[in-house]
Amino acid sequence: MTFRLPGLAQEEQGHRSMTLLLAVVFSGLSALASAAPKPTTHAVTIEALQFSPPNLEVKAGDTVIWKNKDAFPHNVTAENKSFHSQDIQSGQSWKFKAGKKGVFPYVCTLHPGMKAVLTVR
Repeated sequence: MTFRLPGLAQEEQGHRSMTLLLAVVFSGLSALASAAPKPTTHAVTIEALQFSPPNLEVKAGDTVIWKNKDAFPHNVTAENKSFHSQDIQSGQSWKFKAGKKGVFPYVCTLHPGMKAVLTVR
């Protein structure tokens, strides 16, 4: 479809039509980008020798922060070794950006009875 604006040369009309088309395309892309879900930050509390919540589901791109509220260190280690924190001291935290989709059981290797599951969709 060609639009003709009276009083403009054909080349100038072509430039204006292209500019209009690009404006429409970019506004559509902008709307799609703003509709995409933004990454979220999730918290896991380490307290009383437990991870809370024990099962957490996040989306790829989200961040998980483990906060140690116990008086002694813990760590967060995926059973498949896909993520591993150093020891998290009392009052400290560790964060991890979930990139790979899957189900990741994890444990504190200092206290092997502490287990939980991170699911990344």
